[in-house]
Amino acid sequence: MTYKSKNNKTWIEDDNGKQIAILEYPEVKPGLVNLVHTEVAPEMNGQGLAGKITEYVANELRKQGIKAELTCSYSIKWFSKHPEYNDILSDPEAEAKKAAQLAGPACGIQRK
Repeated sequence: MTYKSKNNKTWIEDDNGKQIAILEYPEVKPGLVNLVHTEVAPEMNGQGLAGKITEYVANELRKQGIKAELTCSYSIKWFSKHPEYNDILSDPEAEAKKAAQLAGPACGIQRK
């Protein structure tokens, strides 16, 4: 697996170069992005790729000193389970409230 990033998108490619997961995070303003969409190829469901790509992006944002707000329901749920990344959230309390209101499957997680 290889992680690649360009234009506020990060994706994972398998060994054949096929894109198997993506996370999109457009810039809201300098120093702030919005994690808006996570998607995993249907044949790769259940292998932890959504979590891996979210963790990778969180670490990259931290290294760059960029804060994040969350729109993607998967990202909201992931960050609620990983408080060690609260430092990159623009408003951790607001994101915790979003997580408390969520129910059902996360966005972008393809179901067969």
